[in-house]
Amino acid sequence: FMKDGPKNRLRDMDLHKIVDAFNKRLDIAKYSRMVSVEEIEKNDFNLNLPRYIDSQQAEDRQDIEGHLKGGIPKADVDALQRYWDVCPDLRKALFKPVMDKTRPNYLDLAVDKAAIKTTIYEHQQFVGFINEMNAWFTQWQSHVATQLKQLKPGFHPKTLIHDLAEVLLSHYTGKPLIDHYDVYQHLMDYWAETMQDDCYLIAAPADDGGGWQATTYRVIETDKKGREKDKGWACDLIPKSLIVARYFASEQAAIAALEAETESLAALLVELEEEHGGEEGAFAELEKINRANVNARLKEIKDDMEAKDEIAALTAWLKLADEEADNKKMLREAESALDAKALAKYPKLSEAEIKTLVVDDKWLAAMDARIHGEMSRISQALTQRVKELAERYEAPLQTMVDRVAALEMNVNRHLEKMGFAWR
Repeated sequence: FMKDGPKNRLRDMDLHKIVDAFNKRLDIAKYSRMVSVEEIEKNDFNLNLPRYIDSQQAEDRQDIEGHLKGGIPKADVDALQRYWDVCPDLRKALFKPVMDKTRPNYLDLAVDKAAIKTTIYEHQQFVGFINEMNAWFTQWQSHVATQLKQLKPGFHPKTLIHDLAEVLLSHYTGKPLIDHYDVYQHLMDYWAETMQDDCYLIAAPADDGGGWQATTYRVIETDKKGREKDKGWACDLIPKSLIVARYFASEQAAIAALEAETESLAALLVELEEEHGGEEGAFAELEKINRANVNARLKEIKDDMEAKDEIAALTAWLKLADEEADNKKMLREAESALDAKALAKYPKLSEAEIKTLVVDDKWLAAMDARIHGEMSRISQALTQRVKELAERYEAPLQTMVDRVAALEMNVNRHLEKMGFAWR
């Protein structure tokens, strides 16, 4: 389940797993198993679940010898076996036996602690696993893309998501490291957030605006006084960002460059104001730093030979402010032009283009990002656990004793220099 404040909520994946475990009589460690009547009878017919299933997570134990003498317990490394099954050589790349041959159950890091992440992410077998999983998703993606692009008005969205989800669940069943129910949940979450509404739009009769139609509309907001304000336009099926990314990438890149330049100019202005701020700075005489006050101050001191530095600073501020204003104007004009181009593109879209934008650029791209996020989570979990073990046992007792002794000597030396004798 998922924690939701004081409540526990069953997600789609939890419901599916419960139903699967029951209908298929699955034995899942710490989750479900078949119990004989004889065992129930031995428990006086008490059906309290903890009597039959220990669902508690194994405690992360602290190894006393590891803390005393150093070394990562081999048992903790063995507990990561599901990773070593996929990348057997990665274990050897990360760990090596301790120097003391009489301690075969302890290991040391084979790489610097700062290089743990790089060693994992760049290991040939791990890269191969990630590439294999990416290809596995692409296989599902290619299959469902064809199916989704064949949707016609009148189809049943609930039937569609059931079929898609079951195929995805089956597709990832048995795959190493990744939980197929987690993948299933990603699809169900995206369905609830976005895809469901899109599918109901497409499933509606063509006369009611259904089918593969990308219809734009004005966004009108009404304030508390009943006054209406036009907030621009939108399209539910194909957001503007998808149109821009596919057809107007160069224009968007130019806008991004303008934004970066404008932010840089704003930062230079702030830097200049901070440099010449303070009681004796060039801006000290200004009640507020703005164009009008700067111009007025320049007129006031233009003939003052002793105010050269102040004039230079104020002039530099004006120059930067003018450049920033020009950039902001160009940015507004570029954004307005791009907005107009994007809006004009919608009526020209063919049905094939709409399908590509919705299925490939919107739905499957979103799922691709979520599945990649799941793979990143798996990678990060291994990295974090190895780093945790390394840090836990990197300073054995004797090292800490020596460190305390060295610090104590330093403190005593400082005290003696200060005239205090410490024993």
